[in-house]
Amino acid sequence: MDIITIIEKKKNRIELDKQEIRFVIKGYLEGAIPDYQISAFLMAIWFNGMNYKEIDAMTTEMAHSGEIINLNSIPDIKVDKHSTGGVGDKTTIALIPMVAAAGVPVPKISGRALGYTGGTIDKLESIDGFQTNLSVETFINNVRKIKASVISASVDLAPADKKIYALRDVTGTTDSIPLIASSIMSKKIAGGADSLVLNVTVGDGAFIKTLSEGISLAKIMVDIGRSNNKKTYAIISSMEQPLGNAVGNSLEVLEAINLLNNNGPADLKELCLFLGAYMLMAGGVVSKHIDGIKILEEILSNGLAFKKFLEIVKAQHGNVEQISNPLLLPRSKYNSNVISRKEGIIKRIDAEMIGKTALLLGAGRKTKEDNIDHSVGIVLKKKTGDRVRINEPLATIYFNEENRYNLIENSIHKAFHFTNSTLQKKPLILKVIY
Repeated sequence: MDIITIIEKKKNRIELDKQEIRFVIKGYLEGAIPDYQISAFLMAIWFNGMNYKEIDAMTTEMAHSGEIINLNSIPDIKVDKHSTGGVGDKTTIALIPMVAAAGVPVPKISGRALGYTGGTIDKLESIDGFQTNLSVETFINNVRKIKASVISASVDLAPADKKIYALRDVTGTTDSIPLIASSIMSKKIAGGADSLVLNVTVGDGAFIKTLSEGISLAKIMVDIGRSNNKKTYAIISSMEQPLGNAVGNSLEVLEAINLLNNNGPADLKELCLFLGAYMLMAGGVVSKHIDGIKILEEILSNGLAFKKFLEIVKAQHGNVEQISNPLLLPRSKYNSNVISRKEGIIKRIDAEMIGKTALLLGAGRKTKEDNIDHSVGIVLKKKTGDRVRINEPLATIYFNEENRYNLIENSIHKAFHFTNSTLQKKPLILKVIY
């Protein structure tokens, strides 16, 4: 068995068996197969795809390339949530305390930002002292005691996926459905949760651009979850415009805190309630989705969700004063409104352009070595369907370097597209697969 033969098979659309996939994953992890040959292998997959058997085998090999976390010491059904990401996606920060306050244990393993969509770990590290590099033992103890904990993926958790993901990012193969599915699900299997709720985002502000691609990805991941004895729900949601109003680390934490205080943007609240209700179903707390929504609405209104977030931050050594008084979160030196040059109704907001603009401000990474500025970002003042007059603010830009603001002001104007016609509101939730 050799890597060149395996590349040739995939290049010619011939199905690979488990042994061949194991050979590739093991060989690359151990250094026996070089980057350039794995790059060719990944590109062959990008062009020709993989069938379900191949994806399932690749997922299994990557999941078992490192540690499988054992959560059996935690009582009740453990539920993990994952999002494929998007501009302004801070659902995890608000959703975990909501669901944990309802009694469902949530062991959450999250990632960092690379590119324009942001990462949960970076956002949470806007909170002074907040630690995400916890030991597995501390992680498990926190979930047992307070029902929730958020950690960053460790080197030992699906290390083959970590190595392959880094290569995909520099070889133009990040947007392959088989590679996305195997990457996500290998980490979910290694994470040890009993049930999964997956949010597949589609649209301009997401990696998955079309609903048909989103459905394809969701079905594959649900099937992999089922084959690994994990009840799995996949909710496909729209990312045609940024989620909520804030884009940028501390700004998104602030917006999540507002939601936990039963305020915040309507679209963020709608998505959190919808996803959270499925997490309560997956955790056996309710049998009907509508009942889960009612429980979570009550938890938001009575303050239990906010209280749970304080517990999570304290358990992970974060500064709880910044949660009680969010004005203490990192703040930029300057802020300035981008004023509309047009009037009309907002037809579309280019979410990808907004995300890339926040990246230029320093809110994200172009490479893994880049440092993130937690204080900068963008807060939208108008969303799709809103009427705008000339000289009304479209967005507020938070920045620390004046030259960066000058670079991005025009991009904000270009991101907003206008019409004179009244728009019919498009749904946020597009499809549920289970």
